[in-house]
Amino acid sequence: MDTLDSLTPKAVVEELDKYIIGQQKAKRAVAVALRNRTRRLKLPDDVRDEIAPKNILMIGPTGVGKTEIARRLAKLGGAPFLKVEATKYTEVGYVGRDVESMIRDLMAVGYAMVKTEMQASLRAEAEKRTEEALLDLLLPGMKHKRTGASSSGAVSEGAVSEGAVSEGADKQIGTSLILQSEPSPSESGTREKFRTMLREGKLEDRIVEIDVQKQGMPSFEVFAGSSNIEDLEMSVANITNLITGGRSKRKSVTVREARELLIMEQLDKIVDHDRVAEEARRRVEQTGIVFIDEIDKIATRGERASGQDVSREGVQRDILPIVEGSSVNTKYGVVDTTHILFIAAGAFTLSKPSDLIPELQGRFPLRVELDSLHAEDFYRILKEPKNALLKQYTELLGTEGVTISFSEDAILRMSDLAAEVNSRMENIGARRLHTIMEMLLEEISFNASEMSGQHIDIDRTYVDDRLKGIVQDQDLSRYIL
Repeated sequence: MDTLDSLTPKAVVEELDKYIIGQQKAKRAVAVALRNRTRRLKLPDDVRDEIAPKNILMIGPTGVGKTEIARRLAKLGGAPFLKVEATKYTEVGYVGRDVESMIRDLMAVGYAMVKTEMQASLRAEAEKRTEEALLDLLLPGMKHKRTGASSSGAVSEGAVSEGAVSEGADKQIGTSLILQSEPSPSESGTREKFRTMLREGKLEDRIVEIDVQKQGMPSFEVFAGSSNIEDLEMSVANITNLITGGRSKRKSVTVREARELLIMEQLDKIVDHDRVAEEARRRVEQTGIVFIDEIDKIATRGERASGQDVSREGVQRDILPIVEGSSVNTKYGVVDTTHILFIAAGAFTLSKPSDLIPELQGRFPLRVELDSLHAEDFYRILKEPKNALLKQYTELLGTEGVTISFSEDAILRMSDLAAEVNSRMENIGARRLHTIMEMLLEEISFNASEMSGQHIDIDRTYVDDRLKGIVQDQDLSRYIL
């Protein structure tokens, strides 16, 4: 909550400005939406339940920052975030993904987020248990007894020689380590010597054999209405693994590799999965964000719908109860979608927002139109953001020992070319700059491994030489997709 409290609308816009050029109207709209969620959480329960999120519909051509705004917003708020394409869903009764799967996917994101946070706080305990498990593998004759552990899974006896150990791990690694009898002074001394060597990194290349438990549980949720064949196949495979005992696999690995595998296994065992699921469900319901892209592709054009348009309208009607607020069954529990924030986006080049069914339009009361990008915007995109393209390519080539620098006139020329191509062909926004940069630096990137130590200045002349085909040929589709 402290992090959210510091995210005032102005602070949110300032953070978004670090990565996204322009689009101030959209930034202000999402900043207020995020702040209202923080304000709502401070209200009494009876008032809080009555306040629904103000869903947002972003309208603008591709490549102007719609997706990036939503993605950065979710990172700022530490909220479970999911991006989906409306075109991947089908009406109930048809083969394909049902719209409820977006909530199941969002819940999976929230579960993974909370689990990672909780495991971070338990890592010290997991490392302590892992150290004991590694010592058991390295010293099988002095293995700690475990209450509740099967003796059949104990490490086989054998001497440690020539830096290699090949023992079977106890399948119950991760249960509490409790001595049932006092070790002899010599055994205790040997174990402590190995503990010291282990902590000093002197045993990292020893080989041990462990049984690695496969992580996660099978996903049964798809049987509750999903007709996605791939999901069904995965579930059947998981169930088969459980029945046939395929949940573990024996591996021969170094101590260094075994440590990480055992730590992950320990973390999965000591974390409270019920608590994780409960917190994840609360976080998804109160702060979750779903970004539905390409919503214009399921809009029906004109007054009469037939054929494919009927299917599009069916998807809209299936999405409607999710956005309005309904209960969705997931393998982590029932999720109420009433207070999840939905942000929809579309170019609406062949259709318009009014082509959506009226009920769905009403569930996106805030409409924000994003501006097309021009040469001045491309210039700023190349230079200003924290992840600016010029910085990215400079760093990439720097790994090969090649230094490149761009003059102002070169940057201006690239910006003008991007704007010109977008005006003549499909306007793909800032994505055009990726193609420009790849073509410009293709030869340098190809030969970079043989150019270590060289410094290359890229000026307007260099840009014109490398991209002259674009300047001269009117059939630009031959050069830029």
